[in-house]
Amino acid sequence: MKFDSTLEEQFEEIGDEHVSSSEDTPLRKDAFLLNDDEKIDIIKKNVREIMLTLGLDLEDDSLKGTPNRVAKMFVKEIFGGLHPDRKPKSSTFDNKYKYGEMLVEKNITLYSTCEHHLLPIVGRAHVAYISNGTVVGLSKMNRIVDYFAKRPQVQERLNIQIVKELQKVLGTEDVACVIDAKHLCVNSRGIRDIESSTVTAEYGGKFKEEALRREFLDYINLETNF
Repeated sequence: MKFDSTLEEQFEEIGDEHVSSSEDTPLRKDAFLLNDDEKIDIIKKNVREIMLTLGLDLEDDSLKGTPNRVAKMFVKEIFGGLHPDRKPKSSTFDNKYKYGEMLVEKNITLYSTCEHHLLPIVGRAHVAYISNGTVVGLSKMNRIVDYFAKRPQVQERLNIQIVKELQKVLGTEDVACVIDAKHLCVNSRGIRDIESSTVTAEYGGKFKEEALRREFLDYINLETNF
């Protein structure tokens, strides 16, 4: 199907405005029919074609292994969070010490990939919850962030996915997440603004109340004007 230049410009605009049709990552029904090795083999061939089209000499010692390296990186690393089998198991425990205040895990390192240009998103996630009788291991919050980040993403969707997963694991709506990240599609191309970052937030349950939201933002030392 051939798009005229006007339609192509419209699609480019939509991408830059971070419009997303769903809070779920858009996946085809046959997304997992191929195993990892089969996907790597196909991607490797396509990366090779891209590099050849760009005029690169794949006989060069530095380049000849690149298609395979990129394919393995896509499947097993930066897009590994697409497969549900890789979702971290999040064991919960009784809140026997009756801790009733918010628990905050701040400055969780976040690496993701912009789905519009396949360029890195690098930043920090700050997560909080109030126990409803159960608690989760601290490292599990980091693992949940990492799992949903390892896929082509829109930052708003990533924020929502992290909160919804923790709400499900903990059995409470009282979960919040703020993400502050740099998008290389802004920093290294287009406007090439290396200073700007994008901040998104998702508040559930009691965190929708202004006082608690402000307390959370004070914990993570971010301004409260969003």
